[in-house]
Amino acid sequence: MRVGCFTPLLSQFPLDKVLEKLKGLGINTVELGTGNYPGDPHCKLSMLDNEKELKEFKKKLDDQGFSISALSCHGNALHPDAAIAKKSRDISRRTVELAAKLSVPVVIDFSGCPGDSDNAKYPNWVTCPWPPDYLDLLDWQWEKKVTPYWTEHGKWAKDHGVKIAIEMHPGFVVYSPETMLKLRSIAGDAVGCNYDPSHMFWQSIDPIKAIRILGDSIFHVHAKDTQIYDFNLPKTGVLDTKKYTDERNRGWIFRTVGYGHAYQWWTEFISTLRMFGYDYVLSIEHEDSLMSPDEGLTKASAFLNQIVIRQPAEAAWWV
Repeated sequence: MRVGCFTPLLSQFPLDKVLEKLKGLGINTVELGTGNYPGDPHCKLSMLDNEKELKEFKKKLDDQGFSISALSCHGNALHPDAAIAKKSRDISRRTVELAAKLSVPVVIDFSGCPGDSDNAKYPNWVTCPWPPDYLDLLDWQWEKKVTPYWTEHGKWAKDHGVKIAIEMHPGFVVYSPETMLKLRSIAGDAVGCNYDPSHMFWQSIDPIKAIRILGDSIFHVHAKDTQIYDFNLPKTGVLDTKKYTDERNRGWIFRTVGYGHAYQWWTEFISTLRMFGYDYVLSIEHEDSLMSPDEGLTKASAFLNQIVIRQPAEAAWWV
């Protein structure tokens, strides 16, 4: 297992400076955005059509001793606005192609969320089973929108030797372990999850117990924490729509690792990941509104580098 970094938090710097910064923090693995919500400050899909650009990019990483854990293109390929959906789909397909060319095993995306009809303007995320209109809508979304797209896109990824890791996130049809496994049963084993424990805390799901449910569907992990504010939660509930920068009044906010849950929680989280077969990357994602990106990244890397389990487990010699 090793520590990595999702680089949009350093989007104001060129790739050379990003690699220099991360190397100084003991990190030599990056997760790079290729478009949609993360943007593409450090990894351009234009490389697919420019062999010279692709070779220079690979050489830059190799010369600095860096590997890529994943390419990330979080978007909404199911958006009811056809132009938005097409852009998300095109970027996702091309990201899979680029991952195959770069020998990157994982592409990270959202599941997407459709609207309530073919004439809808905005996504419609169903959060309750009653009145019964909502269950009818949910069935329609999965049957008519989710299944056709993800059956095809899952096959596209598998044909390219790439896995797609869905980030479970409220607002999209896949937001929980149950909905994640439902999508995987439809799209095939090339589709799994990018596991972000902060999104589980947000929904009152125990992230460590959920590892046991997700098992080998975990393809990639984000290192990000959530702090729950018990004083506000009875008023707001977990579906709190106030801005993330309204920290005093929210029921919860995202935090740098170690600032939502303590050292011991994170050591158990990492140990349980290994127990269930995950020995890949803990990719730092900074979305802590109480810290600058520089301080959040610095603290997270120092914290994780202390506790990450690096060496392979060996035979139990004592038995």
